[in-house]
Amino acid sequence: MRKVIIYTLVIAACFCLPSCKKFLNVQPLDKLTGNNYFQSKDDVVANIYDLSRIVFSKINETHYVGAVGEYRSGEVLHESQSDNAPSREYVEYLGRNDLLNLIRRGQPWDYYNFDRITDWTGYYRAIQGANILIAKLDEGVPGITDTEKGQFKAEAAFIRSLCYFTMVRLFGDVVYYTDAFHSTSLPRENFVSVLNKCIADLNSYKNQIPFTYSDPALKGVRASRGSIIALMMEMNMWNAGFDGANAKKYYQATADLGKELVASNAYRLLPLSDWSTVIKGRSDESLFEFYQSINYGDAVLNVAPIADMFLHYPYKRPEYTHRVSFAYYRGEYMQKLFQDGGDKRITTWFNEDIFADNGKFMMLKYAKNSFIVGEEDANPDNTFMIFRYGGELLLAAEALANIDEDAEAIKLVNMVRNRAGASPYTSSNGDLKEFIFYERSRELIGEGHHYFDLVRTKRILNSQYSYNVLTSDKFSRGAWTWPINQNALNNNPFMKLNDYWVNGGN
Repeated sequence: MRKVIIYTLVIAACFCLPSCKKFLNVQPLDKLTGNNYFQSKDDVVANIYDLSRIVFSKINETHYVGAVGEYRSGEVLHESQSDNAPSREYVEYLGRNDLLNLIRRGQPWDYYNFDRITDWTGYYRAIQGANILIAKLDEGVPGITDTEKGQFKAEAAFIRSLCYFTMVRLFGDVVYYTDAFHSTSLPRENFVSVLNKCIADLNSYKNQIPFTYSDPALKGVRASRGSIIALMMEMNMWNAGFDGANAKKYYQATADLGKELVASNAYRLLPLSDWSTVIKGRSDESLFEFYQSINYGDAVLNVAPIADMFLHYPYKRPEYTHRVSFAYYRGEYMQKLFQDGGDKRITTWFNEDIFADNGKFMMLKYAKNSFIVGEEDANPDNTFMIFRYGGELLLAAEALANIDEDAEAIKLVNMVRNRAGASPYTSSNGDLKEFIFYERSRELIGEGHHYFDLVRTKRILNSQYSYNVLTSDKFSRGAWTWPINQNALNNNPFMKLNDYWVNGGN
């Protein structure tokens, strides 16, 4: 990792990234130079959108959501009869944790750019940009009130902490800093410590920003208090899994944050009949997302959306290359999740071949905004959801169950199940914690959370939950992480890569 990230390069890189609807009406950052930089509220807003676009570019450069959050536990297989089938076999490489061969160039799936997941430079560009923005706001920007200053700083702190959280889940220990124009070489810091610093940082800003926005164009798109609470909940629950001595503290913090989120009445679960609105984006259910719309010319890499793997004709065209889905969730796994025949997610989110165990399977969860005319090879026009109200209700329920507040946990679980038309949880359904784990697997399928739930709860060590079981030894050596790109060693004598992958991934 470079010792110095030149801010002007950040600006230039931002300008090259995909567009965002609200940013189209704001002067691009490459036009703001010298004495006129950070001279107005519009400059600050432009910077915030650019920082978000830097982070989104890391998701958009590969099939990120599926690769990091869905396939590594082996539930997904590729369809051998699909178009260009060898290039879809990567799901099995992920499913057996063969990341070194996955990212090795010369594979049929090279155009997926999986090796770019190992490069954390983009996240540090966003972190450095957020650090600089906060420093500039503290210096004073003309035309910005104290209230607006607090809100903008909270948004920058959210982006910064989201980057750290993302890197922790990918790489484990990371280099942490919050000073502007950072130039000192630092070693990687224990990730529990990093997340605790992020939690404290976000807590200092949380109440300076509204829970949500009345402007529908901003809902979920701009960070809010709801976004910050969701991120703090996620970080607390991650630490609960790795800092056992303090697990109760993290569970209690998550439960309290969850109660605050619910009590705000700022968010709601939309009826499943309105699911197209949820996945399109900017809904009352969205806590944070990277909103994308073809109407605004947003440039989404064709292979990036998870829908690309689990849809076929007529939701993907042309027919002759999309007669079956490229991949499918194992029928055995789907039967484990969806046994309640009254669960409307079965018919709303999947086709009739939910247990097909082949390419007839489709996940219609992402098909609601598809193109029904023409022969374009395009994915449905959906947002990239990061945090959603349903997921955080279940995370709060998990925390409550771990501090023996079962009655409150059950209320939250049943909020999600009632929306789905599924039978409510009762003691006859078995262990509450187990039920919540599987309910998160049901509710968040395809949204990139499942593998991380397996890791933080250590269920990845048990064949009951994963087709790709890690041994305790491999887990402790970091087999759950990703390799770190060699460029992290540049100009940093304190840097070390992940030992498990340096030693051959075995």
